[in-house]
Amino acid sequence: MLCFKTKFLVTAVIVSLLISLPSCDDEDTVYSPKPRGYCRIDFPEKKYRLYDSICPYTFEIPVYSHMTNDKHKGAELCWLNLEFPQFRATVHLSYKPVENNIAKYLDDSHDFANRHQVKATGLDEITILRDSARVYGLLFDISGNTASSLQFYLTDSTKHFLRGALYFNSVPNIDSLKVVVDFLKKDVMHMINTTKWKRQPVIAPKS
Repeated sequence: MLCFKTKFLVTAVIVSLLISLPSCDDEDTVYSPKPRGYCRIDFPEKKYRLYDSICPYTFEIPVYSHMTNDKHKGAELCWLNLEFPQFRATVHLSYKPVENNIAKYLDDSHDFANRHQVKATGLDEITILRDSARVYGLLFDISGNTASSLQFYLTDSTKHFLRGALYFNSVPNIDSLKVVVDFLKKDVMHMINTTKWKRQPVIAPKS
């Protein structure tokens, strides 16, 4: 009889303890990691000024940018860098006179853009047709963590060929750079839409 009472008391204590324990489903809080945050970027007001030089092209560039000469070994006349110091970004511009070799320049431009497809998640080609200014070309809009997000070429198909590529002086990270790329894309498009050719191309000196 004593043994039965003892077992009954033990069972009753266990049941009461289980009832008093909080429910995991109702009381526990499940924490999830916060998404990585990025610094807020203050974008300048979009204003443009005319860029004109000895080179056989002109266009409008943002007032918050400046042009420098390409100092890399092998750089030719009228190879320039459009710098955006605030964003640590540069549009590298290379100019070539057309001398019955337009096909090679077109192939090279497509090849340069396609090299980034290894890390790209997409590549859109935007056709450029400005008959009144004889400016034709393509804009390559490259998505993903690529070294260059925007590339383009412009030509009149007979005398002038101008190629541009946007690069950042930082490790590619589309999550943090996308808003900047979108902002600078409008500047690149404005430059393209205001490009004009001069009469005579500049012929690079023979080395």
